[in-house]
Amino acid sequence: MTDRPEFTASWSRRTLLRHLGRGALGIGAATYAARAEAQDNVLQLLMEQTRRGDFGQTYDSGIRSVKMPKSSLPTLSPATAQTTEAAIPRYEQMAAHGGWPVVPASDRMRLGHRNKAVIALRQRLVAGGDLATGGGVSEVFDSYVEAGVKRFQARHGLTADGLMNEATLAAMNIPAEVRLAQLRTNLARLRAFSGNLGPKFVMCNIPAAQIEAIENGVAVTRHTAVVGKPDRASPDINSRIIEVNFNPFWTVPVSIVKRDLIPKMQEEPDYLTKQRIRILDGRGKELQPTEVNWYSDEAANYMFKQDPGDFNSLGAIRINFPSAHGVYMHDTPSRNLFGEDFRFHSSGCVRVQNVRELVTWLLAGTPGWSRQQIDSVIRSGDRKDARLKTPVPLYWVYVTAWATPDGVVQFRDDIYGRDGIGAPGSISRG
Repeated sequence: MTDRPEFTASWSRRTLLRHLGRGALGIGAATYAARAEAQDNVLQLLMEQTRRGDFGQTYDSGIRSVKMPKSSLPTLSPATAQTTEAAIPRYEQMAAHGGWPVVPASDRMRLGHRNKAVIALRQRLVAGGDLATGGGVSEVFDSYVEAGVKRFQARHGLTADGLMNEATLAAMNIPAEVRLAQLRTNLARLRAFSGNLGPKFVMCNIPAAQIEAIENGVAVTRHTAVVGKPDRASPDINSRIIEVNFNPFWTVPVSIVKRDLIPKMQEEPDYLTKQRIRILDGRGKELQPTEVNWYSDEAANYMFKQDPGDFNSLGAIRINFPSAHGVYMHDTPSRNLFGEDFRFHSSGCVRVQNVRELVTWLLAGTPGWSRQQIDSVIRSGDRKDARLKTPVPLYWVYVTAWATPDGVVQFRDDIYGRDGIGAPGSISRG
């Protein structure tokens, strides 16, 4: 019997050409191979359509007219307050008519699958403006539904992957009445920041765990952030960024010494040594960990100072500004946290993703601090400070609902329970 492999739809063009090259098809092999190569894209498309279970004639009905949020539109602006106010009547109408349908949980709501729950999902996406009204009432989770889910996720600060995971489902099933209450509550917050914020400023929206660098009314860069845990909340801040520290030491706050460091030393006596954290008494004399009673409050009387380096809790950069709360913005060695949807892990400070880009923008008007010079000083490991020629206004705000001038309404969890409505902050994404 001839050893002839079975032809399957999973064969790639490369596999086909390899077998053709063995002479299996004789004189016509070259011609057939060329034809196969030319049709490769078509075959691939057909296979993809087959996997989805439809060919776009029934279920991908209508032209998608909704758009993703524009990244250049700032959260804080007079226009944002106006468009947020304009969005409220639509949510009032939805709430008055019973809101949107509850989307049932199902492990088969994904691209190409058929499920009755997709009908409710379509209706929910249409109600929120994430799917065009001509999207149909099919049970098939098609490409239009996937795009609608991605847009919903983008509006709610979730990873826009089109997957109906637990966090996405929970956000979808928050009632319209709650979202309406959020918009009303946050309108007052937005109005408080609708005045002259300055032509150039930095804004950190704590519930969104996101930073915006604003210049002349445009968000020129956005940065994912990690902010305070619910029990160690990041405070509201109205200040000015005055200085950037490169390769900084980290002086451990007394609150962290009591809450974290002392219990850690009880469990792991060599923790400070491994983390290169030094103990200094009131006269600056260095003590050894064995000289401290870790089963008392004695340690709270000392200074704990971590050496600069990749292991340092502040990373390579700290952004300083006057604050009664003793907080700042900084780099971090724990960059994996930026990839999470739930980014509330710090003890009050704000960690900044791609912090070098933000610092480059902050120091643009300060002589001697080009991006090349910034990179050079970080590579050197030397402790250096850069004083901004012109301080940049800084606002840490608590905004959980807003509408940008493109008409897109965004929501975030009320992570600190400050909206007074109880529901969003209770969502668990841990």
